[in-house]
Amino acid sequence: MKKYFLIAFTGISLLTSCGSSNKENNAILNDKKAALEKLKGDKTKLDKEMALLEAEINKLDPSNATAQKAKLVAVQTLATADFDHFIELQGKVESENISYISPRTGPAQVKEVLVKKGQAVRKGQLLLRLDDAIVKQNMAAAKQGLETIKTQLSFAKNIAQRQQNLWNQNIGTEVQLISAKNNVETLEAQLKSAGENVKSVQELVNTTNVYSDVNGIADEVNIRVGETFSGVTAQGAQIKIVNNATLKVSGNIPENYLNNVTMGVPVIVQVPDINKLFNSNITFVGSSIDPLTRGFTVEAKLPVDAKLKPNQIALLKVKDYASASAISIPVGTLQNDEKGKFVMVAVTENGKLLARKRSVTIGFLNGEMLEIKVGLKANDVLITEGFQSLYDGQLISTQ
Repeated sequence: MKKYFLIAFTGISLLTSCGSSNKENNAILNDKKAALEKLKGDKTKLDKEMALLEAEINKLDPSNATAQKAKLVAVQTLATADFDHFIELQGKVESENISYISPRTGPAQVKEVLVKKGQAVRKGQLLLRLDDAIVKQNMAAAKQGLETIKTQLSFAKNIAQRQQNLWNQNIGTEVQLISAKNNVETLEAQLKSAGENVKSVQELVNTTNVYSDVNGIADEVNIRVGETFSGVTAQGAQIKIVNNATLKVSGNIPENYLNNVTMGVPVIVQVPDINKLFNSNITFVGSSIDPLTRGFTVEAKLPVDAKLKPNQIALLKVKDYASASAISIPVGTLQNDEKGKFVMVAVTENGKLLARKRSVTIGFLNGEMLEIKVGLKANDVLITEGFQSLYDGQLISTQ
């Protein structure tokens, strides 16, 4: 028993010591990482202080600057160029011509389905035949009533003509003649009404045939023979026709850009699924702000392309700013200090190439290029590499 107790005690001791060892190792690792970060921060601070002291020494002792070895840098001569800024957002492809087919009268039972999902259809093409038994009976009754009135009218006209002939021979009474004529007029009115009734019933018969009202593709056909066709159910449209010949892309832009985006503004549309780019212009700008997204809707037309489909994801780049003669620099060359933003430029003074600090005011960012509003001009020489540890007035070389 003592033996078992000793073994168990030894195992617990080993587990405890291993756990303690892991905790100590983690603590040591975290301490070393913290110490490394502190040293890095101290080095950055020391580099700045050393650069500042060197600059002050060079001002007080020009011979020291002469004795300095020039630091190798890379430069770029600036020039004015067109600069554009784009708002980037996600949108989707939509069809401008989508038709949700529905019966012209109330819901009815389907007798025949003449279209399949994915089938190309033309405007006026027959898609469904609905139950028409009752309306056809009504049509037969209406036509029979029409023929009855025609027969009665023909008989009434014959009687009226006979009464007229007798009246011309001074036979009979005027009341008989007037009564015969009134009977004709009454039947003529009934015939006209019966004719309109036939047309009305015929229209009802026509509604049992369901036609497409657009050219396009049958995107949804969710109806079978024997089911009730109502157009839309809880599951969605029973028949949807999409015309892919008239597509557009839409997106939502934050409200702070409202004054920058107007009709006709250029937009670049990228559709990743088909790896294609399209150049277009804004054709619609929403007049209200969505309370949920705090943005407004924009739309642009897309060209005809067989690979474009409604509801595809699209990436939009909407141009909201353009300058025809701007100075722009790589964004990585911009630096900051307690006085603000600056860059380092190369200037020739007394036959020497020196680094000079230039304060700048920035504008828009387009990709990796940053617009400079104030501080730089054409033909200035920007230091693009090796600028990080330069101080104002340091001797530099480009080779």
